[in-house]
Amino acid sequence: MRSWSVYAAAAAVTASLTLVAQTASASVERRDVLSLLRALTVAPEANSGYDRDLFPHWDYLGDDCDVRDAVLIAEARSGPETGDSCPVGAGRWVSAFDGVSVRNPSDLDVDHLVPLAEAWGSGARTWSTAIREQFANDLGYAKTLIAVTASSNRSKGDQDPSEWLPSRTSYRCTYVSSWIGVKYRWRLSIDSQEEAALRVIATACGNPKIAVPARARSAAGRSHHSRDRDNSWTRHRP
Repeated sequence: MRSWSVYAAAAAVTASLTLVAQTASASVERRDVLSLLRALTVAPEANSGYDRDLFPHWDYLGDDCDVRDAVLIAEARSGPETGDSCPVGAGRWVSAFDGVSVRNPSDLDVDHLVPLAEAWGSGARTWSTAIREQFANDLGYAKTLIAVTASSNRSKGDQDPSEWLPSRTSYRCTYVSSWIGVKYRWRLSIDSQEEAALRVIATACGNPKIAVPARARSAAGRSHHSRDRDNSWTRHRP
């Protein structure tokens, strides 16, 4: 039988959605995205030396499941079909970037919303490998990792919002808010062109309020998905 944690991942998402909706005003600080944007450091990117292997990702979680499987389970609109272990089988997902409905998980990429190369150039180059691993496998903030069609992910590449936005226009405001949230959570910098684009788009979107992301832990050697057992795999969606 699959261990408790795989099913807890999906169940915890549903439970947390209800809980957050009920308690948001009492327990979740909300701020407008422009105030979070102003909290970010503006600095030139320094991309030299980047290698994807410097960010160990898709950590193993047991029962042949990894972080990618956890995201697919959490984001499935129905299903997915599962046996006694991963990989995840057929289900139904809707790719936020392009609105495409997907049944076969092999047609999906789990995207780092702020790409690994972007993170490297925005500060992650100074982190230890252990902290980069935490970032690359962050299940503690639902905006960090997202299941999207492989084609939309390839289109995005390592571009920031000054260079690329989702083709699904109704998602662009959420995308920009999420980008700012991830950068805030991980204390990543933004370059001046990126800052200008984020500011213009956030303003055009009405400067929405979002739940302030918890700052990422900086202690090396412990990944975010290996926290206390009742909280592991929970992907809170503000």
